[in-house]
Amino acid sequence: MMEEAWTGAALVALTIGLWATARLPEYLVALLFFAAAAILRLAPPDILFSGFSSAAFWLVLSGFVLGTAIRKVGLADRIARTLAIHLAGSWPRLVGGVVLLSYALAFVMPSNMGRIALLMPIVMALAERAGLAEGSRGRIALALAVGFGTFQLSASILPANAPNLVMVGAAESAFGVHLSYLPYLLLHAPVLGVLKGLALVACLCLLFPARPRPIEAPPPAEALSRDEKRLGSLLIATLALWMSDAVHGVSPAWIGLAAACLCLLPRIGFLNGEEFAAGVNVRTCIHVAGILGLAAFVSHSGLGSVMGEWLLRILPLDPARPGNSFGALVGLASALNFAVTANGVPALFTPLAQSLADASGLPLPAVLMAQVIGYATPLLPYQAAPIVVAMGMGQVAARDGIRLCLALAAITFLLLVPLDHGWFVLLGWIPR
Repeated sequence: MMEEAWTGAALVALTIGLWATARLPEYLVALLFFAAAAILRLAPPDILFSGFSSAAFWLVLSGFVLGTAIRKVGLADRIARTLAIHLAGSWPRLVGGVVLLSYALAFVMPSNMGRIALLMPIVMALAERAGLAEGSRGRIALALAVGFGTFQLSASILPANAPNLVMVGAAESAFGVHLSYLPYLLLHAPVLGVLKGLALVACLCLLFPARPRPIEAPPPAEALSRDEKRLGSLLIATLALWMSDAVHGVSPAWIGLAAACLCLLPRIGFLNGEEFAAGVNVRTCIHVAGILGLAAFVSHSGLGSVMGEWLLRILPLDPARPGNSFGALVGLASALNFAVTANGVPALFTPLAQSLADASGLPLPAVLMAQVIGYATPLLPYQAAPIVVAMGMGQVAARDGIRLCLALAAITFLLLVPLDHGWFVLLGWIPR
C-alpha cells in the first residue's frame, strides 16, 4: 500500500508539473494521466474518469455549442456593437467594462461555465470590432478578463461559485454553521470583489497593452433575423432556468445540454455536424475532464488528507499573532489548490477548520471564510476549470494564463490579504 501511495503521489506531482510548465499540450497531459493511473490500477475507473460524468464537463461542452451558435446567427456581433459604443473609449475602459460585465452577471446567473459560454463569443466579437486581431495581446487580455473575472470575482457572491457551495454544505454538515447571502457579500465583496477586480484590470492593462481602434456609432441596426429571434428566445429560456435552478432542482449542466441539443437538431437547430466539430474544442473538454479526474483521484487515494494534515503541523499558527495566522490559513488553502484544485479545497479544508481555529485562536467562522481567499486565487490556470475553459474558447496560450495568475496572486497575498484581515476585524469576524 505504501508503494502504491508513493506511485500515486509521483503521478500527481508529474501531472501538475507538466501542466504548470506547459512542456506538453494540456490535453495530452490529461490523457497520459488517465493512461498511467489506469494501467497501474491506482484508482477504479469510476473515480479516474469521473470528470467525464461530471456536470462541469457537460456544461463545458454545451457551452461551446451555444457559443458557436451565438456567433453563427449574428447575435454575438449585434450585442458587441451595442457594448462597443460604451466600452471602446480607451484600453483600460474596455478591459474594465468586460471585467465589470463578468462580475455583474454573477449576481443573476449561478454557473461559472454558463457565464463564460454566454460572454466569450460576445467579447470576442467586441475584440474584432475594436481591431484586436486573433492572437494579439489585446484579444488575449479580453479572453482572460472573462475567465478571471468570472471565476475569481464571483467567489465573493455566495451562490455564484461552485467551491462556495461545497464549502457551505461542508460547514453546515460538519459544524452546523449557516452562512447567509448578505453577510457573506458584505464580508467578501469590498476586497475580494471590488479591489481584486481593480487589480485584475491593472494587471491585464500592464501585462497585455493594446490600442483598440476607435469605434464610431454604428448605423441603425437591422431587424432581428428569424434565426436570431429563435436563438434569442432559447437563450432567454436557458438563462431563466439557470437562474431558477434552486426552485426546479435541475442542474445548470443538464439545462445547458438540452439547449445545446436543440441547437444541433436538424432543420430546427442552428448548427450542422461540421460546425459542431469545428466549434467544440475537444482539447479543452479533455483537459477539464483531466483536472476533475485528478482531483477525484487525490481525494480517493487519501493524498489530499495526508497533505492537509502535514501542512497543519508546519503552519505558523499563533493565537498571539492573529494576522500571521490569518495569512497562514489563506496559504493553506492555496497549497491545497495544487493537489485538488479549487472545487476540492473546501472539501479538505473545512473538516480541518475546528483544529485550525483551536491552534490559531481565531473564531471558527473566520477560519471557514479565510479559505475563500485561497481557493479564489489560483497560482496556475489548471487549478480553476472555468479559467481553463475561457482560455480554450479564447485560444489563449498557457504561458499567458500563468503570467496573469502569478501577477494577480502576488498582489492578493502581499496587499489584499492584509486588507482582508483588517476588514474581518472591522466587521467583527475576528476580535480586535
